[in-house]
Amino acid sequence: MNRVILVLLSFLLPFVAKSQDVIPEKASVDEASGPIYSSTAMESLMKFIPISSPMPSLFKDTVSNMIEDPDRSLDSFWSKISDMHRQVRIVHIGDSHVRGHVFPYVMRKLLEEDFGNDAVIDYEVNYRTTGIATETGRAGIVYHILGVNGATCQTFNKPEMVSEITSLNPDLIILSFGTNEAHSRNYSSTEHICQLDKFVKILKDKCNNSSFLITTPPGAYTRSGRSRIINSKTPKVVDTVRNFANNHRMALWDLYDIVGGERNACRNWTNAGMYQKDKIHFTCEGYKLQGLLLHEAFIKAYNDYVATKLN
Repeated sequence: MNRVILVLLSFLLPFVAKSQDVIPEKASVDEASGPIYSSTAMESLMKFIPISSPMPSLFKDTVSNMIEDPDRSLDSFWSKISDMHRQVRIVHIGDSHVRGHVFPYVMRKLLEEDFGNDAVIDYEVNYRTTGIATETGRAGIVYHILGVNGATCQTFNKPEMVSEITSLNPDLIILSFGTNEAHSRNYSSTEHICQLDKFVKILKDKCNNSSFLITTPPGAYTRSGRSRIINSKTPKVVDTVRNFANNHRMALWDLYDIVGGERNACRNWTNAGMYQKDKIHFTCEGYKLQGLLLHEAFIKAYNDYVATKLN
C-alpha cells in the first residue's frame, strides 16, 4: 500500500510543481493606487479647502489672484486657524469700501463656512449695523469690521481708534486704505509711507501677537471739469503700499493689479457695471466680487501653508 502511494506521488509531483506560479522577488506596483500617507499627513490633507476663481471672464489684463508673502509672515496665523483650538480673530479696518460692510462681510461669512461659525452669534450685517462680531466663547473664526468713510490710515492713528482695535485682541489685522490717499490734492509717497510706518509701529507694539495683511485700493475715477477720468494717482499709491509691504516684510494683497492694473482695472469695473455713479464706490455686486476675490486669495495662501506641512 505504501509503495503504491509513493509511486503515485512520484508521478504527480512534476505536474504539481509546474502548475504553481513563480513567486516574484518584489511585488509589482499598482499604478491605480496613490501614495500612502501617515495619519498626520492625512489630517493635513483633510484641511485643504476647495476654491474656485470668481474673476469675471470679461475682465482684461488680470493676474494671478494671490497674497504675496515671500517671508511667510502669515505662517503663525495659518497655524492658528489650522489648529482652531480657540477663537481666531481677524480685524479688518479701512475706508468707505470697508465701512459699507458688503466687501468684508462676504469674506466673513465665507470664512465662517470654511472654519466654523460657532465662535460668533449669527446676525445679518448691513450698512446700518455694527461690523463688530458678538463672540460666544467657542472656538472658530471671529471677523470684526471697522470702517470709516473718507478714512486714510492716519484716521485710525488716534488713541481711541487704536484702543478699539487692540481691545479686540486680533490675530490678524487687515489694512485696506489708499482710495482717499489717491484723492488728496498733493499726494506725497514719502508722507504716505511716514503715516503707514507710524500707524503700523503702534499696532505692532500694542498687538505683538498679530499678523498683518495690507491691501491696495481697487481703483477709482476723479473729476476733471464736468467729466470723470481715471485717477492717475492710484498707481503711485499702489506702488507706495507695495514698497512699504516689501520693506516691512508684510503680506500684500494687490487688488488693483489683480483686476487689471493701471491699464484696465478701472475699465474692467466700468464695463462690468460695478461702479456707483461717483465711480469711486461700488455697487453691491462690485463689493461682493471684491469679497470673493479676497477669500480666494486667502484660501489659496492657507492651502499653500497646509501643503508645506506635508513635505
